Amino acid sequence: MNFDGKNILVVGGSFGIGLSVVKFLHQQQANVFVISRSSSEDWPGSVQYFQADVTGNIDDVKMFLPEKLHGLVYSVGSINLKPFSRLTETDFLNDYRLNVLGAVRIIQQALTPLKNAGGASVVLISSVAARMGMPYHASIAAAKGAVEGMALSLAAELAVQQIRVNVVAPSLTDTPLAQNLLNSPEKRETSAKRHPLGKIGQVEDSSHLIAFLLSENSSWMTGQVIGVDGGIGKLKTS
Repeated sequence: MNFDGKNILVVGGSFGIGLSVVKFLHQQQANVFVISRSSSEDWPGSVQYFQADVTGNIDDVKMFLPEKLHGLVYSVGSINLKPFSRLTETDFLNDYRLNVLGAVRIIQQALTPLKNAGGASVVLISSVAARMGMPYHASIAAAKGAVEGMALSLAAELAVQQIRVNVVAPSLTDTPLAQNLLNSPEKRETSAKRHPLGKIGQVEDSSHLIAFLLSENSSWMTGQVIGVDGGIGKLKTS
């Protein structure tokens, strides 16, 4: 994968999968731009940073972006697990605003630089829960299902402009967002055993696939939802 001279925007790049994407792209000589609510001490010094909450005012994002943008990663998400009876309308609206409308607003701001690149790639993040029925996931599954539907529509609409749109759908991954689910050896063991491959996802599992989807190595791929889920989304082994 060759990212030398390529401008890539990572939204939500201060921890977890997004941070791993930032570090990997920097190693591959990309010019990395990050939008997030907070910065990270783990970023390489050359990262260009714009502080923003995607649910708030992002009017100045256009001025932050380069004239040409070769790739965009929307790595913003939530894990809001509750019994359906306890989910409120606000829960559903908040998950939708963060996961769907945040992506809509950022992509709209970045559309001109993406078109100017003469070939660009957008990668969104979903969840295995969008396609696999899992208890207590109704709100986040609804939001991520909307992400996948929007991505397919965008992939069709933007194909004529050589802008590809794909989705990565991880299962449980060892990130700060998932720590409440992995904060004891017993929880980690139980979660690992649920996956056919017998382990929990690592951030590199997703970030390396995201980099591939951003690169010219995947230039004939668009409109795809790819599971990075240890097999849990498709396989039954017992």
